[in-house]
Order: sequence, then structure tokens, then C-alpha cells
Amino acid sequence: MKEKNTIIKDLTTGSVPRTLLRFSFPLLLSGLLQLVYNMVDMIIVGRFVGTDGLSAVSIGGEVLQLITFIAMGFSNAGQILISRYVGENRHDLVGEMVGTLFTLLMSLAVFITALFLLTYQDVIRWLNTPPEIWTYTRQYALTCVWGIVFIYGYNLVSAILRGMGDSRHPFQFIAIASVINVVLDILFVGPLRMGPLGAALATVIGQAVSFLFALRLLYRNRDEIHFDFSPRSFRIRASSLKPLLSLGIPMVIQSAAVTFSMLFVNAYINAYGTTAVAVTGIARKLESMISVVSQAISSAGGAMVSQALGARKTERIPRIFGHALWIVAVPASVFALVTIFHPEWLFGLFSDDPAVLMMALTYIPVALVQYLGATLRPASFALINGSGNSRLNLTVALLDGILCRIGLALLLGVALNWGIRGFWYGNALAGLVPFLIGGTYLLSGRWKHAEPKR
Repeated sequence: MKEKNTIIKDLTTGSVPRTLLRFSFPLLLSGLLQLVYNMVDMIIVGRFVGTDGLSAVSIGGEVLQLITFIAMGFSNAGQILISRYVGENRHDLVGEMVGTLFTLLMSLAVFITALFLLTYQDVIRWLNTPPEIWTYTRQYALTCVWGIVFIYGYNLVSAILRGMGDSRHPFQFIAIASVINVVLDILFVGPLRMGPLGAALATVIGQAVSFLFALRLLYRNRDEIHFDFSPRSFRIRASSLKPLLSLGIPMVIQSAAVTFSMLFVNAYINAYGTTAVAVTGIARKLESMISVVSQAISSAGGAMVSQALGARKTERIPRIFGHALWIVAVPASVFALVTIFHPEWLFGLFSDDPAVLMMALTYIPVALVQYLGATLRPASFALINGSGNSRLNLTVALLDGILCRIGLALLLGVALNWGIRGFWYGNALAGLVPFLIGGTYLLSGRWKHAEPKR
């Protein structure tokens, strides 16, 4: 068969650092491209509309995170399970998982879209959106929600491909979305003067086209994954749903806890006015530059850990953990130096407002803590997620997402009266929790006997 092994790749052989770098590199490029087209929204809106438009896109982006955490959680769970089945050479189970994942996520996408359309005003109000940017925020958030089906669809197809060891094609699809988004952003926000609405519309169109290309690739390789796209293939199978829910629900809770806690903290920050909102939004974008490296290594490492466990090659896993640490540490260190010595240039990419740039300088120490967390987290998440340890995922979710993030923010920001710096530091320090848990789990050796529930 000519297309044999075009998407299924063996991640359990060869040098660990070479395999990790080779598999994570397209994921890194995908993340960078996704970051670019997210940043383009803010840069173009900031230049053409000003601080009000920039703040609206920042809050609108938070709303979008609020409705995508389910896709991220179940997609990551599906990727881990598919990787395990590939490692065990059980491609029949891959096909059943693909069908179950498709139906579950697309059904959730439709439900969440309908729910948000009924409640979006309450959500925007809960985030303490300043009155002067209410219209812009509503336009951006409402437009993005119409693309939720495409976001969920792209995430599930990419997770399927990554689970089978293919990170190259997801990169190609995000590249398509990025190019479309940049071109349409410039057109809609610039000459057509559509403001944040145009930025959101450009994002939705890019995501839709990307999803269609991804779906086409999966259809062309349907024989390889034992999924023929017939109506009966999309039925939810109990044998696939049980492990997906067992691993996916804690991952959803983890994503939800972090997302909701950040929104909770940002709701306090938003009350400080549009300058604080703009600085926080810019800071999130800058932090996400190193986070794309972190997420790429976490995703690649998780797939490698899962395949290694399925193939009973447990000796590779401590090496995956160790190499994941130094691979992220290198770019994080470089980025920290740039942030320390050239902060005006970084923040100046998004805004030339003197008030925004002045407040941005106070964020530099917080950013360094964020970079440290981004360096330490991926190895831990690769081990915890790759081993399919749902209980430990739930522990990370509760400690990182709720107790520490919200607790530290309230302690520093309210109880100790640090103001906005307290909320910034609370959010940053909570990001160190996953490493403490993951490092303990690695030393315990309990991951050697981890099995996904069936």
C-alpha cells in the first residue's frame, strides 16, 4: 500500500533527544504560527483602533479560552490513548477511538456554541469589562464563538495525527490558517475598518479552512487508521468512551481550572482599567512565545511516553523527562535576557501608549517567574499525561488551577494589598506546582505500571 506509514510513526526507537526534537519541531512551528496569528490580531487592532480595541481583543481572547478548554482536554486525552494503542500495535482500537472522539467533541461544540450565545453578555459582565470597550468585546467574542466547531474539529484531527506520531501535517494546517488570518486581518481591520470584529472574522475563516484541509488528510488515510468515515463509524463505543472519559475528564478539569482561575484573577485586573487590561493582555502574548516551546515539548513528550509504555520500553521515560527540561531551558533563558534588556521593544510591538509602556516595565520580574514555570512544566505534563494517570492530573488541576492560582492571587493582591502586582505574581507562582508534582511522580517510579482504563 503506497500510503502505508504516511501518518503512523514509531516514537520508541532511536535517540531520545533526536526523536523528541524531531517530533516536537513541527509542533513548535505550529505553536509559533498560531501565536503569530493571535498576536497579529492584537498588533493590527492596537495600531488601527488603539488601546480600547487592544483591550477588547485581550478580553475577547479570554472568553475564547473559556469555551475551548473542553476541546483541549479531550483532544489531549485522545492523543495519549491513540499513542498507547499505536505502541501496542492495536490499530483497530485507534479507529474506534477516532469515531468516538469525533462524535463526542463535535456534539460538545454544538452544545457549547448554543449555550454561549445565550449567556455571552453575562460572561463579559463577569469579566468586569470596562463600559467603553463593551461593544468591541461583544463583537470579537460573539464572532469567535461561531467558529467553535472549527476550533474543536481542528483540535481533534490534530490530536489524532499527533497520537499516531505525525506532527508534520498539523503544522501545515496551522500554516494555512496563519496565512489566511494575517491577510484577512490586514484587509478587514485596515482598509475595511471593521475593528475587532474584522480580526475575529479573519480568525474564524482561517480556522475553518485549516479544519477542512485536516479532515481531507484524515479521509485519505482512512484505511491506515481503520476508520472508513461511514455513519456507523461515528457511533460512540463504550469500550472507547470509558478510557476517554477516565483520562479526558481530569484533563478537562485541569484545563478548566487553569482557565477559570486565570479569568477569576483577570476579572480583578480588569477592574484597574483599560491600561491594566492592555498590559496584561500583551504580557500574556509575550509569555505565550516561550509557552509554545513548552507546549510542543509537553505534547511530543507525552506521545513518546505513551508509546514507550505501550511498547514496554520504560527505560526511555526518565530520559524523555530530562531532555524535555533542557530543551525548553535554552530558549527560555534567551527570552528572559531579551525581556530584561529590551522590554520597551517587546511591549512596543503592540502599543505606543506611554501609560501602557510605563506599566509594562513593572511586569518584568513577574515575566521571569512565568518563564521558569514554562521551563519546568512540560517534562512533568509529558510524564503525567503520557502515563494516563487521571488521578494525578486531577491533583494538578486542583492545586495549580484553583488552590494555588486563586489562593496566591487573593493572598498577595488583596490580603497583602500588593494590588495588581499581587494578582500577577499569584498567577505566575502557581505555574511552578506541576513540576513539584511531576518530579515526585518520576522519582516514585509508579509510572512504570501505569495502564489506561478500558
